[in-house]
Amino acid sequence: MKNRLRELRAARRWSQADLADRCQVSRQAINAIETERHDPSLPLAFTIADVFGLTIEGIFRPDRPETTGNPA
Repeated sequence: MKNRLRELRAARRWSQADLADRCQVSRQAINAIETERHDPSLPLAFTIADVFGLTIEGIFRPDRPETTGNPA
């Protein structure tokens, strides 16, 4: 899953550890999500969104390309 964690952290001058503390998870968990090795659980995605004051959709995007048009 694509995400904007690094960009959002940098804008606030937070380290991965700072974000991890705010989300009550390990720095390694934040690193794995940020580097797209793991997707967050839904509760963690909500927590991350709350910490940044954004919606989940404002932070996370699916990997798959968007489909357009009518299905065949």
